[in-house]
Amino acid sequence: MVDSTDTLLQDDLAILKEAVLAAGETALSHFKREQKSWIKPDGSPVSEADLAVDAALTKALSVARPGYGMISEENAAQTGFLPRTFVVDPIDGTRAYLRGEAIWSVVAAIIEDGRPVAAAVLEPVNGSLYLATRGGGATRNGVPLQVSGHVGMAGASIALPGPLFRDGGFGAAGVRRAAMIPSLALRLVRVAEARLDGVITKPGPHHWDLAAADLIVQEAGGTLTGLTGKVPRYDSSETSHAPVVAASRSLAEALRSKAAEAFASMSG
Repeated sequence: MVDSTDTLLQDDLAILKEAVLAAGETALSHFKREQKSWIKPDGSPVSEADLAVDAALTKALSVARPGYGMISEENAAQTGFLPRTFVVDPIDGTRAYLRGEAIWSVVAAIIEDGRPVAAAVLEPVNGSLYLATRGGGATRNGVPLQVSGHVGMAGASIALPGPLFRDGGFGAAGVRRAAMIPSLALRLVRVAEARLDGVITKPGPHHWDLAAADLIVQEAGGTLTGLTGKVPRYDSSETSHAPVVAASRSLAEALRSKAAEAFASMSG
């Protein structure tokens, strides 16, 4: 007998996949073209393309699942949280997008009880599509993903803020600081596909930055948590989070411990 929950998750994933692929085409149609952009009150940029992609993405998802809530970076109070809610970022990495660089993404997840159950992250320029469902594994273009087996910080390739690397003792511990990836969702899924051993963020990532990549990392055998080891919840009205750490389970505790110590000393 087919589990109805599994069937619903697969149907939801198909909806996410179709929606992000279409939204990616919308984003590409504006890419490297002159357009208006401005700075939002939080200091982050937004452009005409962000709003066009947001409209396309949220319309497609709302039509497909009218009973689901909808939260987007470009309209964080759209419908509020329902038992199942879409959490989307129309263009993650807007600065890179506006510079004409390739590393940006379209991101969508479905959360239930505060945690992601289905996720899609699309890198439109190169066609990479990352998908995951709770308990169903994670893939990139249909190929299963598995996090790195790297143990210990020595030689680990970690994406982390420059001040944290310089002042937090990571260099002394043998960590190799990876090149910055403008899209946080893409930075995190690089952990899922073992192109990075880990990611430590600065304070302030939002629900839409984390939810989809969180599930993809988990389903690839990794973990994404706060500095205490607690998993984030994505159903609060406060969308901003403290720093998070994504890594393989064999590496995560060492990174969390050192990052917690470093952040405490830097803020003291």
